[in-house]
Amino acid sequence: MPGKFELQKASDGQFVFHLKAGNGQVILSSERYTEKRGAENGIASVQKNAPDDNRYERKQSSNGHPYFVLKAANGQVIGTSEMYNSEPARDNGIESVKTNAPDAPTSDLT
Repeated sequence: MPGKFELQKASDGQFVFHLKAGNGQVILSSERYTEKRGAENGIASVQKNAPDDNRYERKQSSNGHPYFVLKAANGQVIGTSEMYNSEPARDNGIESVKTNAPDAPTSDLT
């Protein structure tokens, strides 16, 4: 089963999206957008930038867990991963975004 984006309305009325892998696991989460159109543009930006390894910033949280952010060409963060237990697991997450995001359909749950 291929991955998909889920577009949702948050409890505060703003819009968020999650990229889910084929197994249903969230592999990338967006920031909050005040308008639905902004979230839809964010999804398009993830689809465009996901294949480019240079758009990923590999990071570590303050408690030592690896994670990554995906950035647009202008340097703006367009998605953040979950926290991983190891760098190889984080790198597998990046590969999953590269594989799933470009052609993923969007489920509008708003």
